[in-house]
This record gives sequence, structure tokens and C-alpha cells, in this order.
Amino acid sequence: MRRLQSQGVHHITLVGADRRTSIDFWEGVLGMPFVFEQPNLDNPAESHLYFDPGDGRLITVFTREGRPADPARTPTDPGCVHHLAFAVSAATFAQAVERLDERGIPHSGVKDRGFMDSIYFTDPLGLLIELASYRFVPPARHTHADVLLEAHRLRVERDDYNIAPTHLADAIENLILRSRDSLSADRNPADPYVRTASPADP
Repeated sequence: MRRLQSQGVHHITLVGADRRTSIDFWEGVLGMPFVFEQPNLDNPAESHLYFDPGDGRLITVFTREGRPADPARTPTDPGCVHHLAFAVSAATFAQAVERLDERGIPHSGVKDRGFMDSIYFTDPLGLLIELASYRFVPPARHTHADVLLEAHRLRVERDDYNIAPTHLADAIENLILRSRDSLSADRNPADPYVRTASPADP
């Protein structure tokens, strides 16, 4: 038996209301360029809109004119989508509360997740949306997932409740130690500052 190996999210498709509501939210609020449109090839009564969330992958929406936008919370039963999270820079995240407030969009306020900051609000159809901003940059040739896996191992080893900045910093250091060679025989932490006694010292 062999796996069907995933290499990333290809796209996520949502059922939308009318075309204008989708464009105004995904591009007009979240800044995702509207890059492509064609009929829904499985249902010609619908249109299929494609938006770029920022990494070249796609969020797509089936729309139908006259289908109302119901703002009631989407179901959270088993098998349903709870929320979609999108990465934003620290600079954009710092403006999130202000920019949601100026549109009158209710939101959760900033949530501290230890390894990232989050804010939650719903789209016009009641789907919960998260804006997430990592608190760290992975070392070269590593991903956020690499750092989180290493930080998780450190958290469990130390019997800590959740990942915190100290786990992230130590995880980054561990990844660098394992992935980059050095001419030094001893790579332990060191203190290069020579401290001489001042005249006032006993």
C-alpha cells in the first residue's frame, strides 16, 4: 500500500452567493486579485471565480446571480469547514483592527496564539475567516512547518502547555545547528566578553 503524497494546497472552492458579493469580499476586503472566471463546468447555471490569496494558489467561488448572501454562521458539524486562515505580514496585522472597524465588520480582537497572532471575523456568508501573522521567520531552506515541528518536540520534552517564543527561538537554533556545518569543533554557547575588575571592585 502506498500513499497519495500531497505537495501543497492546490485550491479551495467555496459556494458563494452572487458574483459581486464574492469580488467585493475576496478582492475588496482581503486584497486577493480576481484572476480568472469561467462557467462552473459541472453546473452551467453557476460561474466559477478564481482569486489569488498571495502565494499563487487559488481560492475559488461558485456564484449564481440572485442567490442571497446569508450572514448566518456556516455549519460547524463534523465534516464541515470551521474556518479559513490567511497569512498576513506583521505590518498588515497591526492595521487589521482599524481596517475592519472602519468597515464596521465585527471581529474577535487580537488573539495571542503563542507562535502567531490571530484575528477572526466572518465573510458575508457567515464563513469564519482568520488573519494570522507568524511571530518568527524560518531559517533559510526551512519552512514554518519545520520550525513548528521542532518547537512542538521541545514543548513536549519540557512539559509546557503550548508553544511559546522560547520554543520557537530554540527550534530555529536547533534547525540551524543540524543543517549548517561549521569549522568550529565546539559550537556550544559562549561568552566572548572579557571582564576586568574595575578599581571599585573588591
